[in-house]
Amino acid sequence: MPENKHTPTAKHWKVLKSELVFDEKWYTLRRDEVELPNGKVLDDYYVSVRPDVVLTFPITEDGEVIFVRQYKHAAAGVFIELPGGVIDAHENDPKEAARREMLEETGYTSNDMELLSEVIDNPTKDTNRIYFYLARNAYKIAEQDLDETESIEVLKIPINEVESMVLRGDICVSGSVALCLLALRKLGA
Repeated sequence: MPENKHTPTAKHWKVLKSELVFDEKWYTLRRDEVELPNGKVLDDYYVSVRPDVVLTFPITEDGEVIFVRQYKHAAAGVFIELPGGVIDAHENDPKEAARREMLEETGYTSNDMELLSEVIDNPTKDTNRIYFYLARNAYKIAEQDLDETESIEVLKIPINEVESMVLRGDICVSGSVALCLLALRKLGA
């Protein structure tokens, strides 16, 4: 009988010991001692403990997609991305966190938010999930409400230009690339 290609054969690692080695406002690092399925023990497997993230593809009634352009220090560059951010510790609903982040970064909101996918960016070293939302009929209701580390330019890009921007590399942040392509497919654009 042929093996089902979708039946997982990989086995979980057994966590023998786990400790936080760095726990600050902007970053948390955990060191795990793990036993692999073959019995080998690793005593120095480091994991970034990260909060879950939301990312939104906001499209206006006029067919413009709302992007943000901002400096990202770790990559030492200015990037065009979709609005998003972390789900705060007190928030239980990713959709509301997505709406909050979109409003803070762009001043736009939407009453039509659809979850397109829940993805994991780096399952080897990061603990977080990313929730991808499509926000139809986005409209401006406020000015930006940025924190002290943010300086964000809001861009309105016609939907028919988004795919070519991704393919040229103008939009190159992995989550934004993935969500753009998912949203464009969903919208038939």
